[in-house]
Amino acid sequence: KYKIFQWAADVGREYAKVTQDNFRRTGTASAPFGLTAKHKVADALVFAKIREAFGGRLRACISGSAALAPEIGYFFAGAGVHILEGYGLTESSAASFVNPGEAYRTGTVGKPLPGTEVRIADDGEILLRGPGIMEGYHGLPEKTAEVLEADGWFHTGDIGELSADGYLRITDRKKDLIKTSGGKYIAPAEVEGQFKAVCPFVSNILVHGADRNYCTALIALDEPALLGWAAEHGLGGKSYAEVVAAPETVKLIQGYVDRLNEGLQRWQTIKKFRLLPRDLDIEHGELTPSLKLKRPVVEREYKDLIDDMYAGSREA
Repeated sequence: KYKIFQWAADVGREYAKVTQDNFRRTGTASAPFGLTAKHKVADALVFAKIREAFGGRLRACISGSAALAPEIGYFFAGAGVHILEGYGLTESSAASFVNPGEAYRTGTVGKPLPGTEVRIADDGEILLRGPGIMEGYHGLPEKTAEVLEADGWFHTGDIGELSADGYLRITDRKKDLIKTSGGKYIAPAEVEGQFKAVCPFVSNILVHGADRNYCTALIALDEPALLGWAAEHGLGGKSYAEVVAAPETVKLIQGYVDRLNEGLQRWQTIKKFRLLPRDLDIEHGELTPSLKLKRPVVEREYKDLIDDMYAGSREA
């Protein structure tokens, strides 16, 4: 059953990518006959059951607040569960962008809502203007001046790309971009999201590389998934920390890191990683209440592991 599911998932992702690409070019969501036939089989064996789990009448659902890994989006698109990504901020009166129901593009947050203007600054920051943009922060004129220009353009603090036909793709927060010692800018959240899409065992990951000559990662694994795998691979009865430290586990995760690196630019690739002895959590101050990563806290707490990964390099 698992092999059938994996086959269906691969077919679904390919089908979604091809049909979305064809719709963008021709206005028709078509696919080659062979792929269409495989998709029909996958739909009967797997996808129809997934749609039934959602009640059987789901037209679409909305995703916002945080990035949706494209591979996850393509999977659901191929399964007939259409996830329409959107984007907005409190300062823009919530939603400013959303994907159109029929012409949605996985990996983007869609087109601006009526009345919303958008442009990309020279440094890649997304600027918005329109009736939904705030007049300013109450009682904080200096903070307002930092983000709101006199002509109404609002600096979102997010980095993105705008397609020729108006679809926006968010790549990272401006403050979270890192610059390697070689001068290359990297959006760590984008790399982290891609890893979460390919590795079923990851819980949290932090990519590090600011002022370094290569990127590294701290990886925390999902305890139930990891211990389930361990029980089937001769590591049953061991604690989470013991399983994480086992060579078999390091080899397992190395395989997923290699798979991630295949789709990255050379300067984005993860050269080394370390598995954390426990998951990151709110109690230790490593995650926000909405489960977003607090990078400075994690990097400070695991400074020794990070330094060890650069031992012997030019920045050591």
